[in-house]
Amino acid sequence: MTQPASSRREFLKTSSLLAAGGAALGSLSLARGVHAGADDTIKVGLIGCGGRGTGAAAQALHTTGPVKLVAVGDAFQDRVDRCMHELEKDAEIKDRLDVPVERRFVGLDCYKNVIDAGVDLVILATPPGFRPIHLAAAVEAGKHVFMEKPVAVDAPGVRSVLESAQKAKQKGLGLGVGLQRHHQAEYLETIKRLQDGAIGDIVNTRVYWNGAGVWVHPRTPDQSEMQYQVRNWYYFNWLCGDHIVEQHIHNLDVSNWLKGAYPVRCQGLGGRQVRTGSEFGEIYDHFACEYEYADGTRMFSYCRHIPNCWDSVSEHAQGTKGTADISGSLIKPTGGETWKYRGKRANPYQVEHDDLFASIRAGNPLNEGENGALSSMTAILGRMAVYSGKMLKWEDALNSKISLAPAEYTWEATPPVPTIAVPGQTAVV
Repeated sequence: MTQPASSRREFLKTSSLLAAGGAALGSLSLARGVHAGADDTIKVGLIGCGGRGTGAAAQALHTTGPVKLVAVGDAFQDRVDRCMHELEKDAEIKDRLDVPVERRFVGLDCYKNVIDAGVDLVILATPPGFRPIHLAAAVEAGKHVFMEKPVAVDAPGVRSVLESAQKAKQKGLGLGVGLQRHHQAEYLETIKRLQDGAIGDIVNTRVYWNGAGVWVHPRTPDQSEMQYQVRNWYYFNWLCGDHIVEQHIHNLDVSNWLKGAYPVRCQGLGGRQVRTGSEFGEIYDHFACEYEYADGTRMFSYCRHIPNCWDSVSEHAQGTKGTADISGSLIKPTGGETWKYRGKRANPYQVEHDDLFASIRAGNPLNEGENGALSSMTAILGRMAVYSGKMLKWEDALNSKISLAPAEYTWEATPPVPTIAVPGQTAVV
């Protein structure tokens, strides 16, 4: 989960992302007003203490410069406890932990407590359905943010994130998004070469997230329906957005990055063929989508959660003068010499935090909110097209008024009733 500081620094020296922003690692003093502390220490608060949140907190604490974790929050006490236990096992960051019991918050409203706990930056790693609300609160409070992907599960959420991203930019706040391929040396070099014409004009892309699926947490007698759904957030669209949104966003985002654009329309097929039990909520187990960009080129998108099938998490491009396995950092020009990335590599989950924290310390904070929102919308567009069985335009999907959110966020509240979409019948706009 971590890389030596020297390798992180070396990567950042060559990172085009930070070179453009003029940021670099080192003992840089924070720009005036960057954080509330009297010294250069960046005080971090973690909202969402699951595996990804715990990992993100560790990576934030491994960045160069003084940094401390001072508050954590989660819907469930056991996740807070497990998170702190895992972080305390890492000897390299143990002295960067300053989270007394009174700053370990539990409950669906714990995000408010973390934001108010004297932090400078918050990590948002709850189920994605909460992301727009938490981001809006953090930006309103003047906090830097690192948020995991996807950043929303429906069109109203995307519009909210776009608004918050703009406010963050106006306030000079850093806003990182967990699409870590944008901070990965081999992806940066491969995409640059393709955009420079290594295989000519891009004709189409193919992207995959095919795997066996994820966990299920059995229902317990003492749980309310809201507690059960939040524990099993992956299977309920108001929390997850379906696996095309929660996982496949990574691959869709790479195609958008290569094209420098977002799709204008989409149609597709999907359903629940294997994962049909009630414990799997309402999400599908397979999607196949055809996205079209404004220039007429296509992205062919496939994601599946079915065991004992062909698995692949990858992105590929076909050009007028060759092909590329983007995820494999491999370019094959027609009649030319094959190129493969052989440079230095670093953990991109670490580098994305290095980049964000370095940019904040340099007084030129990154803001990845717009792309995070629009790549999330790309995945949401695919789900909406498949659920409805329609050819769906980007602008119609983005302007949809249909919200997946519950009426209120309490353990006693009734969450949305799982409703399995039926193509040709289900309305999405």
